[in-house]
Amino acid sequence: MQITGIVPAGGSATRISPLPCSKEIVPMGFRKLTDGSKKPKVVSHYLLEKYQAAEATRTFFILKPGKWDIPAYYGSGQMLDMPLAYLTMDLPYGVPYTLDQAYPFVKDDTVLLGFPDIIFKGDDIFKRKVTALKSWKVDVVLGIFPVADAAQAAKCDVVAWNEKENTIDQIVIKSKNTPLRKSWLTAAWSPVFTEFMHAFLQKDLEERKANPQKPELFMGHVLQAALKEKLHIKGVFFKDAEYIDIGTPNDFIKAQQGHLTDWV
Repeated sequence: MQITGIVPAGGSATRISPLPCSKEIVPMGFRKLTDGSKKPKVVSHYLLEKYQAAEATRTFFILKPGKWDIPAYYGSGQMLDMPLAYLTMDLPYGVPYTLDQAYPFVKDDTVLLGFPDIIFKGDDIFKRKVTALKSWKVDVVLGIFPVADAAQAAKCDVVAWNEKENTIDQIVIKSKNTPLRKSWLTAAWSPVFTEFMHAFLQKDLEERKANPQKPELFMGHVLQAALKEKLHIKGVFFKDAEYIDIGTPNDFIKAQQGHLTDWV
């Protein structure tokens, strides 16, 4: 089964704006060329490298209209030696809708999902999930990371992860009151989940016709629905993994000050 990466690039980077380019191609550190020289490395390049390490053979960027500087920078993907293609998001209702733009092209693939503004230290972030997806024969494997405190938990999806069974028993979306201190930040899934999400969004879209004020949909909502429908979802816990979210002002400053120096 082909392994395909998806990069959602539909955000506006309001927390760190204004920027002179799309957030996904803000320079963050350097990449080494074969001759030993260095060139600036953009933030999404780190994610693409992680996809490659998991044996992804291609990646789709899903773009917000106007972010044409991303394909202008990467082109066909020659600098990475991995084919890249670009789709434009059609419906502004959240990340699941953005990802679903790739449905006709990836519905038979193993899909990798990461976010281009979150950089992880370590090459096996996705490789371990792909291995687990195959060996456990499940529908979704989430990458689970520690959450520092309640303030951080309120900004992400936290999960109840069963260490003994590696199962995900609960997903809580951006709650200020949850005691849970683990969050999912990456994922790998099978065609079963791709098909489930596509059908889920078709139903959600019908509901939006009757209720145009329906709130934005998060990936956590789709995962919650998948758990309810008894899809098999497990998690790999990266207890000591370091990551930095350059979409937040504090981490953006840290990255610009050289925090990534020893990550490449």
